Amino acid sequence: MGGKIKMGFFDVLRHSWDVFRNREPTYYNGEYSSTYRPDRKRLSGGNEKTIVTSIFNRIAVDVSSIDIKHCRVDNNGRFVEYIDSGLNNCLNLEANKDQTGRAFLQDVVMSLLDEGSVALVPVDTSFDPNKTNSYDILTMRTGKIFEWSPDHVRVRIYNDRTGRQEDITVPKSTVGIVESPLYAVINDKNSTMARLLRKLSLLDAVDEATGSGKLDMVIQLPYTVRSEARKKEAVKRIQSIEEQLKGPYGIAYVDGTEKIIQLNRPVENNLMKQIEYLQNLLYSQLGITQEVMNGTADEKTMLNYNNRTVEPILSAIVDEMKRKFLTKTARSQLQTIMFFRDPFKLVPINDIAEIADKFTRNEIMTSNEIRQLIGMKPSDDPKADKLVNSNLNQPESATEDLQTEPQTGEDPENTGESQFVGDTPISSIPELEE
Repeated sequence: MGGKIKMGFFDVLRHSWDVFRNREPTYYNGEYSSTYRPDRKRLSGGNEKTIVTSIFNRIAVDVSSIDIKHCRVDNNGRFVEYIDSGLNNCLNLEANKDQTGRAFLQDVVMSLLDEGSVALVPVDTSFDPNKTNSYDILTMRTGKIFEWSPDHVRVRIYNDRTGRQEDITVPKSTVGIVESPLYAVINDKNSTMARLLRKLSLLDAVDEATGSGKLDMVIQLPYTVRSEARKKEAVKRIQSIEEQLKGPYGIAYVDGTEKIIQLNRPVENNLMKQIEYLQNLLYSQLGITQEVMNGTADEKTMLNYNNRTVEPILSAIVDEMKRKFLTKTARSQLQTIMFFRDPFKLVPINDIAEIADKFTRNEIMTSNEIRQLIGMKPSDDPKADKLVNSNLNQPESATEDLQTEPQTGEDPENTGESQFVGDTPISSIPELEE
């Protein structure tokens, strides 16, 4: 802190800062503005507060938590090193000015699940993709595909320069087009998801009718209402009951000669049973359980979920990236795109060490193969590529020891080395008399 400066009352007012008084002046420079982020993914059926939204979000969060890397492998397809590239920057740091790499991947998965397919559009590149295949991707956006042609697709993509969604036509060769592996379950017109949505919409309609505040009843009056005068009396009677129900207690009284017939019935058990059946069927087809949704699933359940749901989606994304964003030359240079699932998130460290020990001890996997699974570089130690139980003496070692000893029948004098029987030199043993 610097020394104190003596200021008067008006000096304090002039130099003070306030978020409302000292903000920059409000102005418009012709740019589009919105009260919400226009690039944010919105579900095709609206961001409804249903099980559908929660399922999509759960899968998207879990997929985006796994690292996807542009890297180099060895001749055996094993990870060697990460490549410093614009694609790696997009996937792991900053995909565009609005999204981190993780937020971008989450957007990809949400779009993929909602629409059945998604376009990965390179927005800024080092060279024109239409003129050369050798270019580095600097920024990326997700695009909604709404028109298909033999060689092109028309996509709706957010333009961060204008702040608007725009429709553009791009070649299929320069755009990653990811198809959902869960299309038949989620996106087909008669899929389990579609059937569940229809039942949920019906349930919402029933709930809305139930909570609308309408009487939904028939009042049997003690007189006929055929004449116009009686009809007017009936209308006044209905209005009277409605006015009574508007009171603080929501209670109305009727005449002893009047009979009330309630029409508003609770949701039938049949509808709830159908929704429960479809929900369980959808969970089963997606490899999801209620425990996965609420975070209480055990290791086996999470492993099943990752194998049946998360990894197929990851593989679809990675395979398309390798196909479209890596040239044949790059692939010949052993460049690839891989995803690395951190096993430490699913299995305790002690269990990981125990599994690795069992696999190497039983000569199922080498040390380098295990290192590959957990995203580590291969060891340069030659023993790391051998199926060897380090807890036992190996035949190779015994053979090497034998090779250091002289062969039977070999003349000790020709070896140039002292020969021993145990720890005693042969030369010191007295000769036996014949």
